Amino acid sequence: MTITTRYGVTLAGSAGDNLVEAAVAEAREAAEHGVDSVWMGQRLDYDAVGLAGIVGTRVPGIDVGVSAVPVFGRHPLLVSSQAQTAQAATGGRFHLAVALGAPPIVEQAFGLAWERPVARLREFLTVLGPLLRGEAVEHEGELITARSFLPTHVPGAPPTPLLVAAMAPKALRVTGELADGTVPYLAGPQALAEHIIPAITAAAEAAGRPAPRVVALVPAAVTTDAQAHDKMAEGLSFYTQFESYRRVLALNDTENPVDLALIGDEDHVAKGVRQYAEAGATEIVLTAHHDLDAATQSRTRRLAGELAKAVRSPSPG
Repeated sequence: MTITTRYGVTLAGSAGDNLVEAAVAEAREAAEHGVDSVWMGQRLDYDAVGLAGIVGTRVPGIDVGVSAVPVFGRHPLLVSSQAQTAQAATGGRFHLAVALGAPPIVEQAFGLAWERPVARLREFLTVLGPLLRGEAVEHEGELITARSFLPTHVPGAPPTPLLVAAMAPKALRVTGELADGTVPYLAGPQALAEHIIPAITAAAEAAGRPAPRVVALVPAAVTTDAQAHDKMAEGLSFYTQFESYRRVLALNDTENPVDLALIGDEDHVAKGVRQYAEAGATEIVLTAHHDLDAATQSRTRRLAGELAKAVRSPSPG
């Protein structure tokens, strides 16, 4: 059986005093190493869709993805306009993932009530999916109203792939029915193979949709620095405050996110990455934490490129 897994990296943008230029430089290096894609998360400082559009126009020949734009505090008409603009700018190399987010952020940062999250996700995807395919919408739901009162398609923008950072059963069911795949984070090989992939695949099949993409974001650092483990542990501990991540960690028989981090030399990290491919991930994105030094981040991007090139040009036999 031929493995067709794609390989990507996240961008930290942590060098220098201009995040955009730093992200472009990292993406350019990743492209030179041969990675298939670069991804950036949505934060409260930069706009991820805008950054992806800039990176994609400045660095040709590489896919750019966003994981993930929260549906709370956004309207699908405006998210579609952002995504289509990035898609036109990059010539069809942009991938969008949305997410529910987490109650503490939704309630404390946005001041919004965490109410009926899965129902909101369903309506959001019901509207956003057609828009990203260039179709008009006429939707009046319980939580979202959206009408193509003005033009809603960006000329020059091909359909944008739509993914969801879904890991829980109900969210996976909605994602399988209405989106192109999932972008799980801190979901180890066991959680992917036994829970996430079967659930989303069954939902997609029931809805008559193609097999879903599974873009696994994997914390990884190619390094021999003994301090890397502690740095990764400190950064990843942030996620333990969220029930959704505690649940998916438990599915892989751990409570500590750093237990899933691949930290070591190229052989060690590559061995760990293979477990995700064998579990069924269609794309593996190595996420070196931004607190790690530039040399470690660069070395991690290089390995991702080598893995990607090995898939595109497999060894004889």
